[in-house]
Amino acid sequence: MNPLNSVKGALTTGVILAVLVAVGLTVSSGGALGFHDALLGRWLHIISGIMWIGLLWYFNVVQMPGLAVAAADKGGPGGAGISKYIAPTALLWFRWAAVVTWVTGAYYLLFGYGSVTTIHKAFALQEGFRTIGVGAWLGTIMLFNVWVFIWPNQKKILGLVAATDEAKASARKIAMLASRTNFVLSIPMLLCMGGQSHGLPF
Repeated sequence: MNPLNSVKGALTTGVILAVLVAVGLTVSSGGALGFHDALLGRWLHIISGIMWIGLLWYFNVVQMPGLAVAAADKGGPGGAGISKYIAPTALLWFRWAAVVTWVTGAYYLLFGYGSVTTIHKAFALQEGFRTIGVGAWLGTIMLFNVWVFIWPNQKKILGLVAATDEAKASARKIAMLASRTNFVLSIPMLLCMGGQSHGLPF
């Protein structure tokens, strides 16, 4: 069976390939085999972050504008298919990728810099950790928005919980503004996440 025929098969194949690449690079450089815990945490942080932020950008750049166009097209097929089949699955991956991204980021702050006090230094915005600290705060705010504003309101919009038409209209506005806020915050957050290791001297 071709593993590329399913998402699960493709993900499994990608993980196996990554492990083989890591082992191959380690052996070719004469190092010891195996993943360092911090490296594994960082790798999982990056992968889950790509899933989370990728879906955030998809919602804001593709799905929301597309659904608005579909709603305005009175003779078209509408957006019911996206709302019924695409959005619930996308939101499942989105909200749990947000959790995994935050947890693996916290893990990396705890153990990836060689000291368990690093997470305190980052969140306290101490010198040398301000860049990653600002990124961590932005990510924390974004995680809060996902679980407190976006997901509860999306459940009303998608009909997963009972809501009046008025409540759905309010939920649409709240979910859109929270999602758009996260979209905006993701831009400086990504600057900080990349900048800590690649040149921002704070």
